Amino acid sequence: MALRSCRKPALLVNMSQQPLPIRSLAARLLAVSLAAGCGWISCVEPTDAPSPYKADIAEDGNDESPPQKEPQQVSKTDLLLVKVHYQNDETLARLVERIDVLEHADRKAHTVDALIETDVYQSLLAEGFQVDVDEEQSELLRLAPYMTISGYSCYRTVEETIASMNALAAAHPNLVNVVDIGDSYDKVKAGGNPGYDMLGMVITNESISGTKPRFFLMGGFHAREYPGPELAMRFAEQVVAGYGTDAEATWLLDNFELHVFPQTNPDGRKIAEQGYLHRKNNNRSKGKCSDPSTQTNHYGIDLNRNHSFKYGGAGTSTQACNQFYRGPSAASEPETAAIQNYLSAIFPDQRGPLDTDPAPADATGVMLSLHSYGPQVLTPWAWSSSAPPNNAALQTLGRKFGYHNGYEVCQFNNCLYAATGTTDDWAYGQLGVASYTWEMGTQFFETCSAFESTLLPGAMPALWAAFKAARRPYQNPAGPDTVSLALSASSVSAGTVVTVTANVDDTRYNSNGWGSEPTQPIAAARYTLNVPSWSAGATTFALAAADGTFDTSVESVTGQIDTAGWSAGRYLILVEGADTAGNWGSPTGIFLDVN
Repeated sequence: MALRSCRKPALLVNMSQQPLPIRSLAARLLAVSLAAGCGWISCVEPTDAPSPYKADIAEDGNDESPPQKEPQQVSKTDLLLVKVHYQNDETLARLVERIDVLEHADRKAHTVDALIETDVYQSLLAEGFQVDVDEEQSELLRLAPYMTISGYSCYRTVEETIASMNALAAAHPNLVNVVDIGDSYDKVKAGGNPGYDMLGMVITNESISGTKPRFFLMGGFHAREYPGPELAMRFAEQVVAGYGTDAEATWLLDNFELHVFPQTNPDGRKIAEQGYLHRKNNNRSKGKCSDPSTQTNHYGIDLNRNHSFKYGGAGTSTQACNQFYRGPSAASEPETAAIQNYLSAIFPDQRGPLDTDPAPADATGVMLSLHSYGPQVLTPWAWSSSAPPNNAALQTLGRKFGYHNGYEVCQFNNCLYAATGTTDDWAYGQLGVASYTWEMGTQFFETCSAFESTLLPGAMPALWAAFKAARRPYQNPAGPDTVSLALSASSVSAGTVVTVTANVDDTRYNSNGWGSEPTQPIAAARYTLNVPSWSAGATTFALAAADGTFDTSVESVTGQIDTAGWSAGRYLILVEGADTAGNWGSPTGIFLDVN
């Protein structure tokens, strides 16, 4: 596909930042904590209440029900934050179709969170559901003052994100290229809002040519989920800032490509920036929906249900105002089409046409879509509870993420609920790319204090792990990590013998409750100079176990680097290890300066 290069600063769209009028209590959804566990009130209808789902429960042989008690009174508010208990997967599927559930479910506890109006709450009670109401947070939804994104100083607006991308490209023209891959719905549609270009960045050392492994990172597909776009921008800025001074950033940008698209639903994001829990894009051509948006009723198409792979199945709605509305046809939305076209352009098709066809073990590429809230690392399939053909390898890399961010690592359909037409299913199903969704944090409008102190510290190292895995995502993550890499001296005169030490660790995985990763003893370690071991002409140098024997899953390794005859300059030392199953992990770099 032809990309529109945006080397020159892009024209910023001049949209009003003024708050929209408050027309309903649901429009006051702003900087309110939606985290579960704050003042929940358990409400259960008496046992003789009729329920259309009792037959489903009986068929599954699960006739156990929670202790019955009289429902407590809830405050008379338009909207309630609730946790709905369900008995089986069929009941969950019907709830997803019927009420506007949040993308936060506990499949082990058989609960799903939802924001519902009081009439829906009463209806669920009448049908025999146990519904726990977060009374405190529901009251805040009614009482909290209206606020714009200016109350969240840690998050950039769409315009500020565009300006930051252009500034990064201007400051680092050899590393950052801003690209335009299409237009938002508002820009495509004549009249109305001016809309936006679909902008992103390709980040790599352009002085080094050739085909490079690619990591595609996107945020903001769901408009109301504040953390994703900001995290994507901060990761890009951290990687670029490290080039030339940080060995990890340097070797990765010399040998890999980072593709970052922070705002993939800019029209919808502008609505969400004004305090509305708007999820979808701004396509207003279907139905008559609430304006301004409410949680349960708003214009647009859910872009994460609009992809062409398995479009139109479970976990979607045909109702135009529903938050899961999939749109009139597969990839009908310009935002979805732009993402699909771009991914097809940067990744080869590495998987056969059958659902059971695996991508080859040496397939390349990682795709990650950032969402809120969870916290979960979700793997394909979302459309089916059956494991995808590359499931073991997908889980391995996911557990590498889970080690850093502490999120549950599980298949989308099995730990959340069924969904069709999602980005990660499309990227994996269509192209064989190792694809993931992260559900981050504890609320859509994550507070800045939580974003800075809790979300970022775990997310950033997990993103580095994703970037490192991009060359062989189905192989390298099974190998050990190289950590605590050090030199006896970082700056020496030519002829000095330098000692290199590191820990090679095959245990850095965590599913956080969804299975364990096999680990093996370390079998070998090695280093290369300036280029990775897979590069043409690379020479590897063996490192030894510090205790004399490779026999445990975590080993200290050591070796000598003789700089005799070296010219003055900066050298890159890349160290990697292997386990007894033959899995080589991704390398870790460190600089050595020779005077």
